[in-house]
Amino acid sequence: MFRPVARLAAAILFTTATLASPTSWAGEFVVQPLTVPEMKAVFGQVESRIVVPARARIGGTIRELRVSQGDEVKEGDTVAVVVDDKLALQLTAADAKIEALNSQLENARVQLERAQQLRTSGTGSQASLDQARMLFEVATNEVAAATAEKAVIEQSAKEGDILAPAAGRVLTVPVTPGSVILAGEEIARIAPGPYYLRLSLPERHAAEIVGGSQVLVGERGLSQAPGELAKAHQGKIVKVYPEITDGRVIADVEVSGIGDYFVNERTLVSIPVGKRTVLAVPPEGIKTIHGVDYVHIAGAPGGMDVAVILGDPFEYDGKRLVEVLTGLHPGDPVMLP
Repeated sequence: MFRPVARLAAAILFTTATLASPTSWAGEFVVQPLTVPEMKAVFGQVESRIVVPARARIGGTIRELRVSQGDEVKEGDTVAVVVDDKLALQLTAADAKIEALNSQLENARVQLERAQQLRTSGTGSQASLDQARMLFEVATNEVAAATAEKAVIEQSAKEGDILAPAAGRVLTVPVTPGSVILAGEEIARIAPGPYYLRLSLPERHAAEIVGGSQVLVGERGLSQAPGELAKAHQGKIVKVYPEITDGRVIADVEVSGIGDYFVNERTLVSIPVGKRTVLAVPPEGIKTIHGVDYVHIAGAPGGMDVAVILGDPFEYDGKRLVEVLTGLHPGDPVMLP
């Protein structure tokens, strides 16, 4: 019957003796109200500032695809190869036409030389010479025109190589080898960056969101605890859009080091949406005994330990502090070991 009471008394004596254990104090921290930003955890979506399509310059059949989703490409790399079988036939026809015109040109040259000889000997007329010269010039121009037409066909065949318009990451490839496409059709979408975070916040925070404010970006993933935010990156709000859409305010955040994220990947972001007044102490002034947090207050002989309820840690003027929700008042002198 008396055993539980004895155990309770022993625990109280142990706790009292622990709290009263001598400690050497190195300094004193006076608790004062601090104004800190009110942070709200929201999801930010990684987006690329620029997304450019790699388009086919000619119609035909995709003979080869050289990229897939997620690949890194450089500007000018061949993304795919499009082949139009009609171009080979057109090249054959152009060669045959040039060969026929060359024969006509050779015949016109012979006729011109004969007319010049007859005119020199006085047996030929000037009209015959002029006509032969005209026929020679016409044949020459026809050969030049046919050669230019062949160059156009050859250039069209070269344009079957679809080139990356910029260096970046391939987002989508909506075609497969063997697909029939038209000129101007999209073969791949490439995100060259720069990457940024797109935030969407409730309309009630519209007045508190200010361009240039610092934000805290958590590690990759959606399952992290709120206290684990801001371990990875710090960013800055660079643009707040003036139009509210479906009750949401849109803002863009620039963050360094998110180039390896997936485009449209979501991550937790802690953003300031206002200010509040808090009491805080340095973490070294807090000691935990049996799961209860205490701070040592100076004043009475030897001071006294006061139980407190703590909030989240934060940075203030380059110092690490811990918010105290209850247990302290402004002006309390907290002893630091």
